Amino acid sequence: MRELVRTNDAVVVSAIEALLKGAHIHHMVVDQNISVLEGSIGIFPRRILVGDDQLKTAQTLLENAGFAHEIWRDGR
Repeated sequence: MRELVRTNDAVVVSAIEALLKGAHIHHMVVDQNISVLEGSIGIFPRRILVGDDQLKTAQTLLENAGFAHEIWRDGR
């Protein structure tokens, strides 16, 4: 799996998850449960991962939906 998005914004995570689900793109949100350790203050970013074979499709979907600035591109 490859990292598609890394963000501290829970609303952005929810919106992108909805887009991916609607497009039937398998994805996984990781680092959600770190909030137990951080005290829910949003320091640690959540990451959205997609399969290698769906990365380009997911990137295009986010770009078309206005989330191009959220796409994680190898180091940013």
